[in-house]
Amino acid sequence: QEPLVESGGGAVQVGESLRLSCEASGYTYTSYCMGWFRQAPGKEREGVAVVGPYGRATTYSDAVKGRFTIIKDKAKNNLYLEMNDLKSEDTAIYFCVAEGPDLWIKRGAQPCSLSADGFPYWGQGTQVTVSS
Repeated sequence: QEPLVESGGGAVQVGESLRLSCEASGYTYTSYCMGWFRQAPGKEREGVAVVGPYGRATTYSDAVKGRFTIIKDKAKNNLYLEMNDLKSEDTAIYFCVAEGPDLWIKRGAQPCSLSADGFPYWGQGTQVTVSS
């Protein structure tokens, strides 16, 4: 069983909303930094949003700040990304990512970052397509 499984992607119109879900299994990934990254065609992967171990500290990329909300449900071991006011440039494959205990120890008191280097665990991704 894959440790991180995304769902909720789809095709929507500009201005609409989507909610992505990530089910974490086999390990309590929600006890560490988790986040969402995305990769658009022909572009590098970029960090979209991350959330800290307790589900309170969040960081967003400038491209999505004010439109996207990352939510961690530790009781269900799930992670969500609520995406509002979607734009065509949000079209990408979205990946759920998790930190794990080794990098948690290495990170120490530093906040979770939008760098892919901080997340060794990745889901398979879910496609989001926004058209006008």
